[in-house]
Amino acid sequence: MPSEQRVAVITGGARGIGLGIARELQREGWRLVLNGVRDESAVADALDELAALGPRPHYVAADVGTDAGRQAIITQTMGACGRIDALVNNAGITSPGRKDILEADEESFDRVLATNLKGPFFLTQLAACEMIRQHAGDAGFRGKVVFISSISGEFVSTNRGDYSITKAALAMVTKLWAARLAEDGIDVYEVSPGVIRSDMTTGVEANYDRLIADGLTLERRWGEPADVGKAVAMLLRGDLPYATGQTLHIDGGMRVRRM
Repeated sequence: MPSEQRVAVITGGARGIGLGIARELQREGWRLVLNGVRDESAVADALDELAALGPRPHYVAADVGTDAGRQAIITQTMGACGRIDALVNNAGITSPGRKDILEADEESFDRVLATNLKGPFFLTQLAACEMIRQHAGDAGFRGKVVFISSISGEFVSTNRGDYSITKAALAMVTKLWAARLAEDGIDVYEVSPGVIRSDMTTGVEANYDRLIADGLTLERRWGEPADVGKAVAMLLRGDLPYATGQTLHIDGGMRVRRM
């Protein structure tokens, strides 16, 4: 049954940073639609955890890198909730095999770009059309779109060239959509995390433990999914007005240059 409760769609929302965002929004009373590529049975623990904090999220198993997957996310969201108030483009994959760019292959490159760049660009297009219709019927409606990028959009990793390219490109994607959607009452932001503890960083924990201890970040600790979640929740609440198109760096001071 469609609801007037605020609805947030989070891609990649059942693990890592996406789950950290979902936890914060669930506590604040959002109706959640989570997307991932795994079957719903594989994310049951995450859904059960969130259901203990509020209404059980609606889950859409779909590949955001495909047109059919993106259509499924929007169609199911509108069918289950009747509206979209916020879209958090969080889903992403790292570079398969972390190959040196001299050995990178086109198949992996295309896969990373489809998930990390084409997916959020065109999912935003679909969600924005729904938000524009909502704004036309309610002048007080203010939609939100957030792109989750990465420190890797600025710090070079030659064994993850495709991943770095997609995250750098999201900075421009944010500005493009902010410029296009401002007249329709839709705010667009980029949130750029630093080193965040998640399943994506599991295999490199020892390396980052050393780097952080040696001063990689001003705050000598790992970032946690909750750090990103709190930033996104703040944006969706509207606590940062007059700032569409801006980037929040959630990185413990990693970008601060020192002498």
